[in-house]
Amino acid sequence: MFSKDTYLQRRNRLKKEVGNGLIVLLGNEESSMNFKDNWYHFRQDSTFLYFCAVSLPSLTAILDCDSGVDCIYGDELTIDDIIWTGPQPTIASLAEKSGITQTAPTSQVEKQIKKAISDGRSVHFIPPYREEHVTKLSAWTGKPLSEIRSGESVTLIKAIIAQRNIKTSEEIVELHKAVDLTAAMHLSAMQYTKPGMKEAEIAAKVNQVALAADGQLSFPIILTKDGQTLHNHYHGNIVQAGDMILCDAGAEIHSGYAGDMTRTFPVSAQFTETQRELYQIVLNAHETAIAALKPGVQYKDIHLKACTKLTEGLIEVGLMKGNAEEAVTAGAHTMFFQCGLGHLLGMDVHDMENLGEQYIGYSDTLKKSTEFGLKSLRLGKELEAGFVITVEPGIYIIPELIDRWKAEKKHEDFLNYSKLESYKSFGGIRIEEDFVITQNGADLLGTPVAKTVADVETIRKQSLEQ
Repeated sequence: MFSKDTYLQRRNRLKKEVGNGLIVLLGNEESSMNFKDNWYHFRQDSTFLYFCAVSLPSLTAILDCDSGVDCIYGDELTIDDIIWTGPQPTIASLAEKSGITQTAPTSQVEKQIKKAISDGRSVHFIPPYREEHVTKLSAWTGKPLSEIRSGESVTLIKAIIAQRNIKTSEEIVELHKAVDLTAAMHLSAMQYTKPGMKEAEIAAKVNQVALAADGQLSFPIILTKDGQTLHNHYHGNIVQAGDMILCDAGAEIHSGYAGDMTRTFPVSAQFTETQRELYQIVLNAHETAIAALKPGVQYKDIHLKACTKLTEGLIEVGLMKGNAEEAVTAGAHTMFFQCGLGHLLGMDVHDMENLGEQYIGYSDTLKKSTEFGLKSLRLGKELEAGFVITVEPGIYIIPELIDRWKAEKKHEDFLNYSKLESYKSFGGIRIEEDFVITQNGADLLGTPVAKTVADVETIRKQSLEQ
């Protein structure tokens, strides 16, 4: 965690921007896998962690904008708990480290909230993403369960985003650590893979690197030879010479900050000629997007610039035809690139996405598109210095999409369906890196990992010779 002053400043700014009433921040509960006492790894709510720094289950923080008092509510461990967990720091001692000097039992939360409501004061909370949060808020506010999800405070949401969007220098240090570990995970996958292995063996190696460094995964590992499936968590295939591996994985470190990176590499020592062609097209789009990163530019425009570069390459190899800019305007490129160029990154791998994508990735003047492809662009708004983002263009050749669009004769002026037929078993390619937006451009986070064709093939050749 950071210094006490950091958390005091964060909370004081939040209370000032919200203005009045109570701010209620719910921590997460333990979550059971298949019976009550068999828990998933505990992960504290990121907003709670950002403002209060205490990573214990079953806590609630109430920040009083009018009196200025902050209090964490929770129940100390009983002797029955301690038998299982061993002695632990008290809630009060942990709260004090972030400058919160008042704590109280959980039973007092409802009393505080209902008193505020009876006094005509506002009670601000963010959109609940867990059902237990909905249940608690309903009990505490007296509102029906059906009204809780639409009762969030937009004022609070925007105030949180305004702070968490701009990463401070101490946060950037933590993000570098998270992406350094993420880079090590990806290098291990490139070095470890051998023909005849199961995808699960390689994924286990990636996970091992995170765990051995006392880290966690920031999301379930995507490691597959079937990279055309965007979020493919199946690890049951055997990889063979001639296949490509798409590995999308990230580490989360103790402070809660995350990395997110993707590399695509051949199982053999070299890409095939077709793989090399399409890989270079993705890399060119990736570098085009990186060169455009700077404050004041809408990320939607950078996304479209990358799409145009991607389309130019696809025209060169004969999979598309016509004018690249016209093809992108028509949406024909989404045959190959169905998702968005990237997203915000921070304490969440999709930072603050639980607060609402329209607020996080867009603005009052820029609304999210409903068009195929653009509707999956999580970040479209103008970039600012201090934003941390991913850049991850790709080519995904999806047989089912080819068949559907071909039957509909969709975008025939731009798509070469006859050539596409021979690519149906190709798979997918994605290249992803993480950047912090600076005053004049952007800086790469973490240790660079091989991404040119030559560098990737050098690693693969060395690994197969060992």
